[in-house]
Formats: sequence, C-alpha cells, structure tokens
Amino acid sequence: MKYYAYVLAGACSFGLLSTFVKKAYESGFHVGEVVGSQNVFGVLMMWILVLVAAKSARSSSTSAPANYRVAPRQALMLMAIGTTSGLTGICYYAALQYIPASFAIILLFQFTWMGIVLEAIIERKRPGKEKLLSLLILFVGIIMASGYLKGGQEAPSWIGILLGLLSALTYALFIAFNGKVSAQVAPITRSAIMQSGSLVLVMCIFPPHFLFNGSLHEELLPWALLLAFFGVVIPPLFFAIGVPRIGGGMATIMSAAELPTAVIMSFVVLHETVNGLQWLGVIITMFGIALPELLKRRKRQALRENEGNSGL
Repeated sequence: MKYYAYVLAGACSFGLLSTFVKKAYESGFHVGEVVGSQNVFGVLMMWILVLVAAKSARSSSTSAPANYRVAPRQALMLMAIGTTSGLTGICYYAALQYIPASFAIILLFQFTWMGIVLEAIIERKRPGKEKLLSLLILFVGIIMASGYLKGGQEAPSWIGILLGLLSALTYALFIAFNGKVSAQVAPITRSAIMQSGSLVLVMCIFPPHFLFNGSLHEELLPWALLLAFFGVVIPPLFFAIGVPRIGGGMATIMSAAELPTAVIMSFVVLHETVNGLQWLGVIITMFGIALPELLKRRKRQALRENEGNSGL
C-alpha cells in the first residue's frame, strides 16, 4: 500500500506547481526567474541526494555500485533527454501567464494522447481500439474542462493554448525517451543528470540574472525552493520508488491525481472560477487516461477465468 502512496504523493506534488507559479507571478517575477530558480535549486537538491545515496551504498560495500557511475556518452544522452523536461517547464510556466491554471493543467494532460501517437510512430504500430476510444474521451474532456462551452467568458488566449499544448508535446517526448537510455543507472542518478540537462537549456534561454540582481532576497527564494522540492525532487524520487512496485499501468492511472489537485488548488487558493461542467470535464479526462489500463486489466482477468474454466 505504501508504494501506491508514493506514486499518489508524487502526482499530487506535480499538481501543486501551477498554483505556486501563479503566486510567484503575482509577486512580480517572470517566467525566466521562476523556471530558472526552480531548476537551479532542484538540481542542487538532486545531486545532494545522489551523493548521500552513493555514500550510503559505499559504506555498505567495498566500492560504490556500478549503477551510480555513468559513462560520459551516457551522461550526454541523459542530459539531452532532460532538455525536453526543461522545455516542458518553460512552455507550461509561460502558458500560465496567459490562461488560468485550471485550464493550463488540462492542456498539459494532453501528453497522454500525444504519447499514444508517438508510440504508434516510433513503433510503427497502429493504436488499438481501446486507445482510440481513450483519445476520443480525452478530446471531449478537454473541451468540457476548458470552461468555454457555457459561454460568457473572454475568448481564450491562443498563445496560452499553443504554449500549453507545446508543454504537453515536450512532456510526451520526455516520457517516450526517458526509459530507453541507460536504464541500468540508478534512478536518482538518472534524474539528477537529466535535470542537469534541463538546467543547461534553461540557463541558455534565460540567463540567471536572478542570482545577482537581488530577486532571491525579495520574494523569489521561497517560491524557488517550493517549486524545486515539489517539482524536481519529490516526483521523480517517489516515482522511482513506487512505479516499479505497482507497475506502469497503475502508475499512469494514479498519476491522474495531478489533474484534480491542480484544479482544486486553482479554485481554493487562486479563486479561479470552476463550474460544474468543468469539473465533469476533469472527471471525463481522468477516465480517458485510465480507460486503456482498465480495459487491459479486464481482458487479463477474463483470460484467467477462461483458463481456469478450461482446466476444470
């Protein structure tokens, strides 16, 4: 049960980020300062955890386990993958400047169907009927959750929508390539190296002026530490502990907790308007995410029952 709790906590921590970012914007900081400071402190925290973990492993044996060591070529490949994570943060946080947090998280969650399309392209395999049905449900969910069906609202910012969808695409790319490189390396080390790649990209796009212009001493530091802890450290660490124990399919279902967490936070803390139709859209979106795995489990159960009956 505790492994389910790890995955749930990791997903919920991701859901907190949009609210923290919005509050940082209210304090007068811009996307470069927010995403840059998050990456700087997040990478520092990750490497401290790597050093502690490696030292602990070394003290229990004659030398540090091989999976804490990474060849230069492996490190470069992991850092390259990490740049997609950096792009996700940049696009998502930029989108929050134009659209409500409750809508931005819905757009980010389109990584689910984008991941299915990417899988079909990479593996040259047509998606099954259950995945196509899931895509249809997800499209319905996002339209309802956007809040624009009822009318009476300002026209949505197309810049915000584009940035939100770009964040979903880059996140789908991150997931698609994440498990294909250096799988034998310790998860915490892989995460630290990938986040280092993300940091390099972010620093190239947004030079770290916040380190020298006094922003950290104003109000940026608390938001930077919160975003680093809940966005860079907790999710990958908790997922690395929980996902291998409960399986990727169940982890995907439980990761959907990020969606209601973000919407509830935007409603309670940011006082954004979320009507009944939008809540229904959120529920439909979560169902669309979970559907392929639920159908897969139902099919496996039916096969086991058939095998059991045939053995009688």
